[in-house]
Parts: sequence; structure tokens; C-alpha cells
Amino acid sequence: MATMTKRAHVDKDALEEEPRGATNDNMTPKLKVVFDPKLFLSKVGKGRTISEYRKNDVVFSQGDRGDAIFYIQKGKVKLTVVSNAGKEAVIAILGPGDFLGEGCLAGRPVCLATATAMTESSIVRLEKPATIRVLHEEPAFSEMFVSYLLSRNMRIEEDLVDQLFNSSEKRLARVLLLLANFGKEGKPEPVITKISQETLAEMIGTTRSRVSFFMNKFRKLGFIEYNGALHIHSSLLNIVLHD
Repeated sequence: MATMTKRAHVDKDALEEEPRGATNDNMTPKLKVVFDPKLFLSKVGKGRTISEYRKNDVVFSQGDRGDAIFYIQKGKVKLTVVSNAGKEAVIAILGPGDFLGEGCLAGRPVCLATATAMTESSIVRLEKPATIRVLHEEPAFSEMFVSYLLSRNMRIEEDLVDQLFNSSEKRLARVLLLLANFGKEGKPEPVITKISQETLAEMIGTTRSRVSFFMNKFRKLGFIEYNGALHIHSSLLNIVLHD
């Protein structure tokens, strides 16, 4: 009987010593972890894989089923389209932070272009259902994605104006500056990935011989340097701004 009394006494003391207002650990509300889109895109998860590509590896091909979007973590990717007559055109060169294949989210059933790695690249693949889910559930990801789409749309409009109204010389200068990240967020990258004159010609809608002529002109004027790597100087802006 004494033992039982002692236990009751100890329990009473323990209750008296517990601070008022203290709550059970199991009832403590958990703080919600802040969603980081960049962190989300850096890890493998449900409906999300990361693959490494070597130069000239194909990420997806024109006509493939459009069931996922892709996010470039590292490297550069070229988007090309081939017409029924077999003519190929480069429609974009994308880099870190860019998305590809987003047309599937609007119901496009197949890929309209071929995506090819221009350098060693690390690319995230997000299945369509997983992408739709995170867009609905995470405002931070939605904001990042919409911001990208708006910037991409602005770039396409600028490309169209450039194609309609500017000379091939100006178009080439503008493409080189964009490839070197001039006029974009972040620090310019004056030394750009080696790119063939054929690819540049396809991007601006002219011939390789015209590109060669203008590249030699730019080099003589000191706007660019190339001996393996292509070095772009900010003075190339003079070509774009000159009327």
C-alpha cells in the first residue's frame, strides 16, 4: 500500500513541475517547409528523373510522344525542325534554367522539334501528370514557370521582328550576343560554346557563306575572336544598334 502511495505522490509532483501551458509534443504544429523550385528540380522524385547527355545526344525527337517537359540544369541544347521537304532549321538554343517540351501541357500530343545536346548536359525530365500536380500545389513553382514562359514569349516576338526587319548581319550579331548571355539576367559569358557556321546560318535564315563573310568582318573590326573558342566582345552591340 505504501508503494502505491509513493507512486501517486511522484506522479503528482511531476504534474506540478510541468510548466503551465505546456503542450504534448505530438500536438505541436509542424512548420511547413518552404518550397524551393530549384531544389525540387535538382533531385530525383516521383515522376521526375535526371539524365546526363553527351555532345550530340538526342534528348527527344520531332514526332515523339509529348508526355513530359524537360529542364536544363547544365549545358546547352539545340532545338531543330525539319520540313517535309527535308530542310532543317534551328529554332532555338537553350541553356541552364530553360524548359523544353512545355507544349504537352497545352495538349500538344507530339514534339514539334528535335532537342540535341550541344555540350555535356544534365537535364531533368518531369512527366506531364507530375508537372501539372506541382503547378497546382506549389505557387512558387507556378510563378517560376509562368515567368519563364513570358520571357520565352518575349524572345520569340523579338526573333520574329528581327527576322522581318533586320539584315542578316544584324541578325547574326544579335544571335552571338544572346549566346554570350548579353542582355539577359546574370553575368555575360563572353566565351561561348563552339558552334558551327552552318548552325548559325540556320538560326538566322541565311547561307553559310554569308555567315563566314560577316564573321570575318566582325573579327577584323575586333568585335569577336575565335581560335577554337568563340570570344564575343560587348562592342558587337555597335552592329545591332547601328542604323
